[in-house]
Amino acid sequence: MNTTKYQICTNCIMDTSDPGIVFDENGVCDHCIDFEKNIKPNWNTGIEGRKYLERRMADIKRCVKGKDFDCLIGLSGGVDSSFMLHKMVTEFGLRPLVFHVDGGWNSELAVHNINVLINKLNLDLFTEVINWQEMRDFQLAFFKSGVPHIDIPQDHAFIATLYNFADKYNIKYILNGGNISTEVVRYPLQYYYWGTDMFQIGDIRRRFGQSPMKTYPFSSIYRHKIYLRYLRGVEVLKPLNNFPYTKSLAFDVLEKEYGWKPYPQKHFESRFTSFFEGYWLPTRFCFDVRRVQFSSLILTGQMTRDVAMNKLKELPYNPETIDHDFEYIATKLEIPVSELRAYHEMPKKYYWDYKNQQNLFRFGAKFLHLFGVEQVKKRQK
Repeated sequence: MNTTKYQICTNCIMDTSDPGIVFDENGVCDHCIDFEKNIKPNWNTGIEGRKYLERRMADIKRCVKGKDFDCLIGLSGGVDSSFMLHKMVTEFGLRPLVFHVDGGWNSELAVHNINVLINKLNLDLFTEVINWQEMRDFQLAFFKSGVPHIDIPQDHAFIATLYNFADKYNIKYILNGGNISTEVVRYPLQYYYWGTDMFQIGDIRRRFGQSPMKTYPFSSIYRHKIYLRYLRGVEVLKPLNNFPYTKSLAFDVLEKEYGWKPYPQKHFESRFTSFFEGYWLPTRFCFDVRRVQFSSLILTGQMTRDVAMNKLKELPYNPETIDHDFEYIATKLEIPVSELRAYHEMPKKYYWDYKNQQNLFRFGAKFLHLFGVEQVKKRQK
């Protein structure tokens, strides 16, 4: 928690719980300023964006002509990836291989949402199941380390497995549901550290892990940002940035067309992530991830600041079920509930308390941004 005098943005709802936040003389935060100055002017969701996307989809179909699939689409069951899949198949005629990574924490709702889409669209679904004992050991190592970014073992598996599959089967195009509309405000690095810093991952595993992790799918950022992109020709596209996209539109379409069911909060398709973002972060590190999510919606015109402020008055977790959630998480990790609660109360640690490549990552991000390769992401992986 930032120890400076409390301040909240006069435009969105980001505040000094984000340790790196900066305000101008009018009390507007740097997230809002960056959006208005650098992102919004270059965000093309009208005719120009649509034409660009149509050209790229035509290029993909031409390049993979004769193959069984046009591209690879990762599907978590969340709203972004679900709506992207719907649009790419029904409007752009793509033939994707749908890829799902099961890290052991899928909610029943996520399974339902994946199945209704796959069945109605008549698509092939490939599911990669992560070795549970390796995932369990990896996640326990992060709990024992005391850092806030305990979701890295799950996140890393998702991205690494997808890239490994594309490389193994020579798939050149990956479509990603990441988007400006609902994710424009970046997460504070202090709480959401780089998920592909292998120095950090290795250090935490050496100190607290026990498994040799023989099958877990590791992948460094250099492998998928440089080797796969420039030597193997694997390209990642984010179609949701090229046409009008809002959460309300996505919910309406998905519910009507597929019987898809919404989650209480973004990222809650995973039982672990819902516990991590709904309870662990706000109660242990005093950071409510809804500030980021709601502020993104405020900046893109999908929520008013007043509505967001009122929603923040509600707890991010259900106090009536939290004891059950603790029991579920502890049982799944094969530890006593008392041990899990002890991790919640242990001294706080951060990425700088372990070996890391932060300076190198920061330089690389600025370099890529400077040369227009990509925008600096809210949550680097």
